[in-house]
Amino acid sequence: MSIDNASLPRVNTAKNHGLAACPHCHFVNKWDKEEESPKCHRCDGAIYSRKPDSYNRTLAYTITATIAYIPANLLPIMTIVYFGKGDPDTILSGVALLIKLGSYPIAAVIFLASFILPLSKLVALYVLVYSLKNKSRFSKKRLTTFYRFIEIFGRWSLLDVFVVALLVTLVEIGSVVEIIAGGGATAFGIMVVLSILAAESFDPRLIWDEEE
Repeated sequence: MSIDNASLPRVNTAKNHGLAACPHCHFVNKWDKEEESPKCHRCDGAIYSRKPDSYNRTLAYTITATIAYIPANLLPIMTIVYFGKGDPDTILSGVALLIKLGSYPIAAVIFLASFILPLSKLVALYVLVYSLKNKSRFSKKRLTTFYRFIEIFGRWSLLDVFVVALLVTLVEIGSVVEIIAGGGATAFGIMVVLSILAAESFDPRLIWDEEE
C-alpha cells in the first residue's frame, strides 16, 4: 500500500536550528557545519549533526553481511551425532533433523533466529538505505518502524550462535547424542557482527531530513 509522506506535518529538527547533541555526554551544542572538527563544549568530545558517512558505511556493511549470509546457510552449521552416526547439517537441514528428532522448541528457535530474523534484518537495512537516495513507497514513519525492528531484534541476532554453543557444551556430555559446530557457525557469527555494525552505522535521523 502506497503511503503519502506529504500528509505528514513538516519536521522541525535540531539540525535545522544548528544544534547537535554530543554522542558522549548528550549535551546539546551549537553546531557550525563550516567548522572542520567541532568539539562538545562540555566534554570536548567530537560532535556531528549526523553520523559521519552513515549511508556508505551502512551499505558496505549490509552488502558484506549479505555475502557472509550465503556460506552461513550453505556450509554445515553443526553435526548431530545420534547413536554414533551423523552427517553435517546446514541451518535448514539441521532444523528439519531437529524436528524429526522431536526437538520442536529448539528447531523453532534456530529457524527463527538463524534464518527468518537475519534475512528480515538484511531486507530492512536495504529498504532503509534505498530510501535515503530514492523515493520510497513507505512513509518516513514506517521506515522508522523498520529501524526499531532492527534495533529490537538485532539484540537477539547472536541467539543462534549461543544456542549452538550451548548445545555443543551440554549435549556433548551425553553418550547418545553429540553436537559438533561446523564452519557455517563461523560464517553466521561474521554475518551477525557485520549486520550489527550496519545497524549501528545507520543514522535514523537521515530518514526525516528534508531533501536538499
